[in-house]
Amino acid sequence: MDAFVLQMLNGLDKGGAYALIALGLTLIFGTLGVVNFAHGALFMLGAFCAVTIQKLLTLSQKVKDESITFFDAYKEIPYLETWFGETGLVIIDYAVPISLLAAIPIMLIIGLIMERGLIRFFYNRSHAEQILVTFGLAIVLQELVKAMFGANPIPTPAPEVVAGSADLGAWAGVPGTIVYPYWRLIYLFFSLVVIGAVFAFLQFTTFGMVVRAGMQDRETVGLLGIHVERRFTIVFGIAAVVAGLAGVMYTPILPPDYHIGMEFLVLSFVVVVVGGMGSLPGAVLAGFLLGILQSFASMNEVKSVIPGIDQIIIYLIAVIVLQVRPRGLMGRKGVMEG
Repeated sequence: MDAFVLQMLNGLDKGGAYALIALGLTLIFGTLGVVNFAHGALFMLGAFCAVTIQKLLTLSQKVKDESITFFDAYKEIPYLETWFGETGLVIIDYAVPISLLAAIPIMLIIGLIMERGLIRFFYNRSHAEQILVTFGLAIVLQELVKAMFGANPIPTPAPEVVAGSADLGAWAGVPGTIVYPYWRLIYLFFSLVVIGAVFAFLQFTTFGMVVRAGMQDRETVGLLGIHVERRFTIVFGIAAVVAGLAGVMYTPILPPDYHIGMEFLVLSFVVVVVGGMGSLPGAVLAGFLLGILQSFASMNEVKSVIPGIDQIIIYLIAVIVLQVRPRGLMGRKGVMEG
């Protein structure tokens, strides 16, 4: 039973990342009709926002080490520690949460520039052309990050107060039976909050209602005198922010490198297709569902029966779902049907 709960938590945690990226992909496809293969690069850029903020906060100066008297020795002390003492060390420790605040305007600007500078020229082009140009953009961004930060993963730790594990069994009166990392629980909670915020924004605000109407019938909304394209540009920026925040929060779980975005992108596109192209609830449902299935498929008991199942389970489920329901679990009629 304990193993079941742990695998379920692992699946929900991983599914949260899939759902956040797939949510942004679906927002862009549903509003602009663009298949954005550069969306994984936005996840990567969010992760490297956290890396950059951490590097900036830990900028150091060489100070003579007075504890060594036989010869001159120097040690690195962060400027923040020199200026603010213990408070400076606390600021450094909370680099990832601080990165969240910095990533919101940065990712919004990146998203707006990407949409206005490139994506808008491919609205009326074929999906094949959209895939080619956005995939090329993703490779360019990936190589730029590689040139700036190197090819190796860069550890970005969580704040010390949540660096350990929670004894979930103790909450249920059975201490020591279920232990799970605090940050993974925080990530799951964070993903649920962001998903809820996006749905609430689309459901209960005037802006969101216009966007939903435009997703259904752009021409009619335009005839009402509403500049729907401008709103869709903002939606692209919001989707970039969601992907970026997902990347920032994932850095303590998986140290980011230059190809992390591509790894998540492929899986997230499968999630979008399984959930149904253009369906926001479908993207979220499929994200968590496939995350859970992948987690259970990675158990040794399962792999001993079907070797390698953990590597193909998501694609296998996609084949089965699309054979039975070509539009995906919650896709609109005609979007994925030939």
